[in-house]
Amino acid sequence: MLDVRRLRVLQHLAIHGTVAAAAQALYLTAPAISQQLAALEREVGLPVVEKRGRTLHLTPVGELLVSHAEIVLSDLAAAESDLEAMRGGGHGIVRVAAFSSAARRLIAPVWGRVLGAGEDADVSLMLELVEQEPDEALEALRRRDVDLAVVHGYTVLPRDFPSGGEQTRLMEEPVLLALHPDHAARLGVGPGDVVDLARLSDSPWLTPGPETSCYEMIQRACGAAGFVPAVRSRSSDFSLLAALVAAGAGAALLPRMTVPESTRGTISLHPLLHPVTRTVYAVSRRGTSRRPDIRCLTELLLAQAAETAGTPQDRGA
Repeated sequence: MLDVRRLRVLQHLAIHGTVAAAAQALYLTAPAISQQLAALEREVGLPVVEKRGRTLHLTPVGELLVSHAEIVLSDLAAAESDLEAMRGGGHGIVRVAAFSSAARRLIAPVWGRVLGAGEDADVSLMLELVEQEPDEALEALRRRDVDLAVVHGYTVLPRDFPSGGEQTRLMEEPVLLALHPDHAARLGVGPGDVVDLARLSDSPWLTPGPETSCYEMIQRACGAAGFVPAVRSRSSDFSLLAALVAAGAGAALLPRMTVPESTRGTISLHPLLHPVTRTVYAVSRRGTSRRPDIRCLTELLLAQAAETAGTPQDRGA
């Protein structure tokens, strides 16, 4: 009979990469981790780890056990969630990782509602938030540093989700072309007119940093229009990019949720002839989505996303 606790140790070794890191995550000592792995090997009758230099690596048997451990531990998490739901209580603090605009437009309003609910709420919901790009957020979820990751994917750059995760689609939003009104006038396009990106092939561009998926989205969208954008300025702060557009520094592609209210009237926003859409997801580990607090937070995020998606921000200046 395999010991679930030892499977969890093996899974954490696979996640964290070293005995020391796995020990820290499980609040154990490194010798205790080694003892658990040795006991697991005796149970299995085959080696589950092997030394390569100074580090341990999973053997094919170990990798097979980890794949089964993901299912077993997810089922246990689901059972715990169901029991918690039957008790009718909350489940402590929900740790959330979210990219910047989702943190501002989705998490912050929900946090306000949670605080306002007080003791009258059916579920005791407490939040912790860290701002992270989607790749980092999903890695934090995999490492169990957070309970929920709010991430995005684009039609031109779909998001790859890790195995063992459950995704809830929160909303879809268009990516809009942002121009200075004078720039739009020179192109002969009016407020809210659809624009072919090919007409911007000679324009200076304002983009996020190359380490972001938004940068890759812009490269692909412009590439599909037949050109490589000439980048004049890079910033992962979309508010700054919008301000630079308003100053006449160049053109930008902005997901609708990133457009600051303060720039309304100072920039001209346009749908694309070949639309690009950003989809926002809430991702949890398999089996935890039924936790009362995570389920409550997801429902609140869905309601806030519906409200945000219905806000008309894509009108021209």
